[in-house]
Amino acid sequence: MTLSRRDFLKLSALVTASAALSSCAPVYRKLAGDLPAVPWTALSANDFLALNRLTFGPRVDERARFVDIGLKAWIEEQLDFESINDLACEIQLSPFKSLKLDANELEGISNQLFDGYDRDTIPNELRQSTLIRQLYSKRQLYEIMVEFWSDHFNIYIEKGNGFYLKTVDDREVIRKHALGSFRDLVWASAHSPAMMIYLDNQANEKSHPNENYARELMELHTLGVDGGYSQKDVMELARCLTGWNVKEHFWLGDFVFKEDLHDTGVKNVLGLTIQPSGIQEAEQVIEMLAVHPSTAKFISTKLARRFIADEPPQELIEKAAQTFLDTKGDIKSVLRVILLDGLALAQPKYKRPANYVLSSLRMLNAETDAVAINEHLLRMGQSYFNWPTPDGYPDRSESWQGNLMPRWQFAFELIRNEIKDTKHNLKNLLDVSSTGILQDDVDALTSLLLGAPLERIGRDRLIDSVRAAGATEEETLQIVAGGLIASPAFQWR
Repeated sequence: MTLSRRDFLKLSALVTASAALSSCAPVYRKLAGDLPAVPWTALSANDFLALNRLTFGPRVDERARFVDIGLKAWIEEQLDFESINDLACEIQLSPFKSLKLDANELEGISNQLFDGYDRDTIPNELRQSTLIRQLYSKRQLYEIMVEFWSDHFNIYIEKGNGFYLKTVDDREVIRKHALGSFRDLVWASAHSPAMMIYLDNQANEKSHPNENYARELMELHTLGVDGGYSQKDVMELARCLTGWNVKEHFWLGDFVFKEDLHDTGVKNVLGLTIQPSGIQEAEQVIEMLAVHPSTAKFISTKLARRFIADEPPQELIEKAAQTFLDTKGDIKSVLRVILLDGLALAQPKYKRPANYVLSSLRMLNAETDAVAINEHLLRMGQSYFNWPTPDGYPDRSESWQGNLMPRWQFAFELIRNEIKDTKHNLKNLLDVSSTGILQDDVDALTSLLLGAPLERIGRDRLIDSVRAAGATEEETLQIVAGGLIASPAFQWR
């Protein structure tokens, strides 16, 4: 995008405004068209931090509900996600017909133009629908867990037939079991054609065993790299998994066990002797891996890292792991421990690109069809389902603390309503709490975006830095809002 001299000065003012906030600690919305009915109030640092971990950026109504019922009740309400009426979000997904089709139907429309569909339509609809759910759904904790498991059981959508099989995997594996039993989740993933294709198990047969899926099943999906398995265990599990495949003809894209490709010899995995029994051999190992102590520790560590800190407390991990074992991998029970015991210990985490973009959109009550937003995510390095290696998008702050220009550009374009089919109405949003005094409006903006107003000196410095660029009164609030979104404080949650 080419900037005029005036726009360049405004962008400079935005960056200057964000720099004016560099000393601010990272203290700690949206059904389309809705505006808050009452002014929002400041939150304590702990409450704002908690809401930033439990949502993709708290909307005003979520803030009010949290204050009204408290942390524990709010978490229980979100864990019981099926009781939350999310019809308004589901209606926005109705144009995406591919989301409900089976693999055979998806493959059919990918090979020919059909009702406006072609090959690119299928993955693009999945990406659009994912962002729309994260943005508009009232089931925020559920959507965060869908994102978590999508990373944990990562599938690169552009490999092979993953461009249409991932749609089925998202619906039948990740979304179906995101807040259920880990055993059911890893079982469903192991039988997922998208996973078979991505990790090459369709090429795993008795004469030429392929170890890719067997290795990642233990290293990334269950035990963890230090979980106590050996290369011999990987080789033996690969033998168990020979013949696990994907149909190539009738009901194309469905899981199938091809007995003629299966190694019928005796195997031994992690000390367990496995007698020949066809498909049940690998299923027996999966049952064991799902409740293994190393799995409990590995999953608990990753969940604590996502919600609490890059280096979560060991006592919290141990308590969560014991709960995992006691409940045979009940995800809700493990989350209760991590959230209720851990949020008070939470440390700032740098926002990943999706979280940064979504928090901006939700807090500004923006509306979008998600198409152009996904282009911004691609520039920032986190386009949905686009991570090529099986470890999923990184979850440590250090992995994302760079590449700031695309974030600044996003903030600039968002606040000026220059992102295609993405709109906010900052004036209407501020009218809810405005007193007509610029300083008060800036306090309202910082309370909305950062949880609480700035100290008076910091606020006045921010206003002065914008006015120095020659902004009009109307432009001042716009640039302040953009500066807040581009600021170091907003990059953290």
